[in-house]
Amino acid sequence: MASGREKAYAYLKDTVLTDPEMQGAFLSEQELADRIGVSRTPIREALLLLAAEDLVELVPKRGARVTPLTGREVRELMELRGVVERYAAQQLVAAERVPLEKLRSLLERQRALTGAEDTREFIAVDHRFHASLVSAVGNALLDRHYDSLRSRQVRAGVVAVYNQQGRQEAVLDEHEAILDALAGGDAQAVCAAIDHHLESTLKVLLAG
Repeated sequence: MASGREKAYAYLKDTVLTDPEMQGAFLSEQELADRIGVSRTPIREALLLLAAEDLVELVPKRGARVTPLTGREVRELMELRGVVERYAAQQLVAAERVPLEKLRSLLERQRALTGAEDTREFIAVDHRFHASLVSAVGNALLDRHYDSLRSRQVRAGVVAVYNQQGRQEAVLDEHEAILDALAGGDAQAVCAAIDHHLESTLKVLLAG
């Protein structure tokens, strides 16, 4: 059973930090405690953990503030994702063990989540699509490294969808292109499709 701190940490990371309206906002410990059903102590403990990850900023006499993603951080995130995802794709194509069925299933799940109210779930499945590609390599350290990017990746994805009308449909097309290249066993085409997908997301985020 999850502790109060674990519940608070998960809720903050997966729900509060991914809310576009909360970027740069100060958090109320009491409001969060009431919402999650814990005391303020686990909230404080969770905020300390998030501060250590640079996801929130602890401001003296004001409390915890959600740290907005900066342009530099977004660029670095997409650059790092590109390195990991291209490597994974190249390894899987060379070994002929691309998890096509799983990726296709996730893409179809995304197609059913194009409503505005489905944005967070859409992006959660988006992360699973990319993470499934990486995890299929079978490198536990690589998985752990990629998973450490999850919170920022989900935050960036949600903000991108909110920033540009039609972004969900564009993401589906970009994922389809990645999947088609994987199915064709063309590592160069897969890398190009991954780059296009990440560059498109980066442009939307930087445009604000």
